[in-house]
Amino acid sequence: MRKPFVSVLIDTYNHERFIEQAIVSVLEQDFPAEEREIIVVDDGSTDRTPEIVKTFEPRVRLLRKQNGGQASAFNVGIPECKGEIVAFLDGDDWWATNKLTRVTKALADDSLVGIVGNGIFNVQQDGREQTEILREGFRFQANTIEGGRLFRRRGSFLGTSRMTIRASLLGRIGPIPESIVIQADEYLFTLSAVLSTAQILPETLTYYRLHEGNNFQFSNNDPNRLRRKQNSLATLAISLSQRLESLGIELQVRRIVLEYTKASADQLRLILDGGWPWETVKTEWKIYEILHPEARFSHRMFKLLILLGALVTTPRRFYSLQQMLAGSDIYRRARARWLPVPEMEHIQKDWHIES
Repeated sequence: MRKPFVSVLIDTYNHERFIEQAIVSVLEQDFPAEEREIIVVDDGSTDRTPEIVKTFEPRVRLLRKQNGGQASAFNVGIPECKGEIVAFLDGDDWWATNKLTRVTKALADDSLVGIVGNGIFNVQQDGREQTEILREGFRFQANTIEGGRLFRRRGSFLGTSRMTIRASLLGRIGPIPESIVIQADEYLFTLSAVLSTAQILPETLTYYRLHEGNNFQFSNNDPNRLRRKQNSLATLAISLSQRLESLGIELQVRRIVLEYTKASADQLRLILDGGWPWETVKTEWKIYEILHPEARFSHRMFKLLILLGALVTTPRRFYSLQQMLAGSDIYRRARARWLPVPEMEHIQKDWHIES
């Protein structure tokens, strides 16, 4: 079977510490260099990122633009891709050497599959690595109730640096609303999983770097970053709802596909702006139900007791207390011993130890 030509699209912004490793991980793939191209879209970096990328020319093509966010970077880069398949990589992540071989084979083997994801190494700031691999539910399409329920708990395997999508499918999706400054990858992988079959490979092929500059995963509660994330999630939920409705997706399916994104946006709104206590209870219980449907009865009762407390305080106060407890070593040790957070049974997590 003829191997499809692949475009690797790297989006980057102020990644001078990381972009070289990202590019090298593509150049060192066990995939023929003549069967792929590498395009880097620099989203208006103010550091040495463009200078570093240029050292890889002509093996890498650099596109520069004014800073506008991930959606605008994708909108610049995707039309420039010549491949039948587009593999996405963030400038602060990197790939295992067999990434392209494995994902292109999955797409070549089944014409119904439009998007492929994979397991990841979560690389901590101290260098430790935790693997996340899907245990079950590897294939689904999010255009039904059942498919939507599978989809909403598997987004961590479909984001940027994990997702590989057929160019023809990206053409059907079209431009991404550029008001989605971060999390534009969710717009693409959601619509891809609705319009075609999604397949997740139970292999760790992506190294996802956790660092202080992450736009989506960050440990501090900087109000500006939280506001940016909240605005993007709220816009993402609205934009996807409108697009799914235009595609004729049933209302109940739309709700299932989007309710976690909407609840996450609502949670950040309550943290930043406050609201009614009942909104805290509704939002927290919705997130809990989605993430931990297999939770034990004792843990559900514990969660309900916490939410009873949320009914008698403001959302801001509730989340402030929650943050304070999360920072307490005594509380964390007690929770880990007596009432640990339920594991997601469909995901296998292990700490990776170098041999």
